[in-house]
Amino acid sequence: MPDEHTFALAFSAARPASSTDGKSQRNAGGPLLQTHDYTIGFATNRIGPPVSLLHRASFFVSAARLDQLPAPGAPEVCFVGRSNAGKSSAINVLCNQRRLAFSSKTPGRTRLINLFGLPDPLSPDQPLGFLVDLPGYGYASVAHREKEKWADVLGGYLRDRSSLAGIVLIIDIRRGITELDRRLADFIAPTGRPVLALLTKADKLPYGQRQRTVFAVRKDLADIGALHTVPFSATERIGLPEATQYIENWISPKVVP
Repeated sequence: MPDEHTFALAFSAARPASSTDGKSQRNAGGPLLQTHDYTIGFATNRIGPPVSLLHRASFFVSAARLDQLPAPGAPEVCFVGRSNAGKSSAINVLCNQRRLAFSSKTPGRTRLINLFGLPDPLSPDQPLGFLVDLPGYGYASVAHREKEKWADVLGGYLRDRSSLAGIVLIIDIRRGITELDRRLADFIAPTGRPVLALLTKADKLPYGQRQRTVFAVRKDLADIGALHTVPFSATERIGLPEATQYIENWISPKVVP
């Protein structure tokens, strides 16, 4: 979880982190299987029958290091943003589940990459794609060494992961683009990967101010060629259909009319 200096340094030459912390995300929906590198389980805490492709998401694996991730294959859409910007809430409402993604009571304590599998409707035992929850960044109380490790993980994944099909950048609409967000955007832009800027907590602003913030974010992130900007609220479901369509289309264009 890098500060400004660490973020820029790590993103200029990111490498796989060397952390050996293999603790898994707790899975509140089903059995867990502990392996040397992974924790594999199945989430069942779904709200009603699945309608969207994303509603079928289930917990697949947690990894503390890049070399613990499954080999690249099915398309992945990652979620990245500052700590406490609403990333876990966004994932949960997009997937129509209460506790698929977990957030720590202490921002900056979530240190694992968590993958959620999306089964292929035609071959349910095969993944059609993955949603990837990356550690948050920007929380000041975390030790500098830990920030460096997390910066390496973030940078390495965003730069080198060949199966990464799209990036969901979580931004608290009340704060707008921060310096760390700009550094991340500068790192992402040369990769050419599409970005969905999800402006969370949109219900906290009146409509006019919300729209002005959207225009400001588009201007600040103009260097990202394939950029989509959606005001979003997990509590009021603002922007949910639009965000769902972008993410589904990255995973599998054929499921979007």
